[in-house]
Amino acid sequence: MKIAQFTSLGKIEIVDASKPVISRAEEVLLRIERLGVCGSDVHYFREGRIGDQILEYPAALGHECAGTVAEVGGAVKTLEPGDRVAIDPAISCGRCDQCLAGRENTCRNLRFMGNPGEAPGAAAEFAVLPARNCFSIPDSMSLETAVLVEPLSVGLHAVRLSEMRDKSNIGILGAGPIGLGVLLCAKAMIRSCTIYMTDLLAERLEMAARCGADWTGFARGGDIDIATTIHREEPLGLDAVFECSGDPAAIDEGLRLLAPGGTLVLVGIPPADRVNFDIHHARRRELTLKNVRRQNGCFAPVIEMIESGRLDPRPLLTHRFPLAKIAEAFELVEGYRDGVIKAIIEIGGDRGQDTGDRI
Repeated sequence: MKIAQFTSLGKIEIVDASKPVISRAEEVLLRIERLGVCGSDVHYFREGRIGDQILEYPAALGHECAGTVAEVGGAVKTLEPGDRVAIDPAISCGRCDQCLAGRENTCRNLRFMGNPGEAPGAAAEFAVLPARNCFSIPDSMSLETAVLVEPLSVGLHAVRLSEMRDKSNIGILGAGPIGLGVLLCAKAMIRSCTIYMTDLLAERLEMAARCGADWTGFARGGDIDIATTIHREEPLGLDAVFECSGDPAAIDEGLRLLAPGGTLVLVGIPPADRVNFDIHHARRRELTLKNVRRQNGCFAPVIEMIESGRLDPRPLLTHRFPLAKIAEAFELVEGYRDGVIKAIIEIGGDRGQDTGDRI
């Protein structure tokens, strides 16, 4: 089978590899048909690392994926060959203290697709995973949309962690796929919330407005100070801020936006190992900082929300590439070119409803 792998900094090659086989009764063999290019993938592409997770070349890549069940193990009762599925790339052990406490996202033995030394990447024609990592999708959902279930589940998990209630005022810093996912999930989950959203790119702010943001503004530039501007609209401050850009400077900005007792939810991945922020500002206002570690139990709810029409992520799908041009897709996403939000790699299978060279 064909797989894509990182071979050096900023370089991806497609090579031949052995097709995986089912070795445990609870596993399934999947035909991977769609792959999304994630911001964390781009960190590995550009920097060769995320924190202390450092690539050793050649290295596997990719985790946002969807496909079709090809074979099932003897103990699998929930899936059959031919089922189309969204795929949770985080393989938890189910036995450690974290899993037993309902925190599979912080499993002590977690293996994540495409992470150094963990599980094979999703940029492959076939993969073997536990059946519990595969979620059937309805006939009405395209495989491209199914790829978005994973990043949207991160957005839903972040919204749940914020513990926001109806009539909340919310800030989202960063209008990339994760920030937009937080926006869509917040609009679906929190009644009568007002959302203020920032980014550096005009086309992403336009997408944020299209997806329901009530106010948009440039994160930096000119004489406009975002915190001061938003405080004119919300003099008491915001109830919650989601930092989705990964820019360390945005942490301080998020803290400045919050009302006393507010919550800063850290979703983005900073490029550096350490960040600085005004601890006295946070201390005097008794602000809460919460870190988001991927998602926890959000796949099925996201699929249901899409199926019911409460959540429509299709505007986020902007570009499609064949596997042979995966390196071009990474370069496009890395450079924020052509208004890209989510680039999809077409590995195999028939095209779904979301068709077109530029989706």
